[in-house]
Amino acid sequence: MNMDSIAEWDLHYEDVEPIPPAQVLVENVHLLSKKGRALDIACGLAENSFLLAQKGYRVDAWDNSQVAVDRVNKKSSAMGLSVNAEIKDVNNTVFPTEYYDVIVLTHYLEHSISSNIVSSLKPGGLLFYQTFTQEQVSASGPKELKYRLKPNELLFMFPGLKIIVYREEGTIGNVDQGFRNEALLIAKKV
Repeated sequence: MNMDSIAEWDLHYEDVEPIPPAQVLVENVHLLSKKGRALDIACGLAENSFLLAQKGYRVDAWDNSQVAVDRVNKKSSAMGLSVNAEIKDVNNTVFPTEYYDVIVLTHYLEHSISSNIVSSLKPGGLLFYQTFTQEQVSASGPKELKYRLKPNELLFMFPGLKIIVYREEGTIGNVDQGFRNEALLIAKKV
């Protein structure tokens, strides 16, 4: 872990307001079962986690920011929701095997954990993934290309999962409309 980066994230989460749950989850919430275990990786202030908990899931929310984790646990307790936030460096964490019914990962790209995500899903489990792409129409998201997906890269990051939903519009057509700067994927472990 880069300690400067963690300190920057802690500072960021001290005052920032939570952002709404990710589009990949909100637009496809109908694909969720009634209950189960979920994991929100790089959760930030965990609005994805709270949406899942409201749908009946017991949610583990992982982030490397102590400030974010403390805020999430305080909100979870106040709302009476089953969200347990923990400090985790996902690059050095042992993921439980076939444990989660749902895994959500948004606005975070780390290729080395792809196989851990797949093995941590139960058979029939769903992955909801949304992050920034290198093909962009505005300056949103990380500046470094290594933190952005190459065109169609997300389609091939999780071998063994069946793709249910995929969206990446790039710079085609009227770039003032549509889903730009990001790609999203929902995939099922078979």
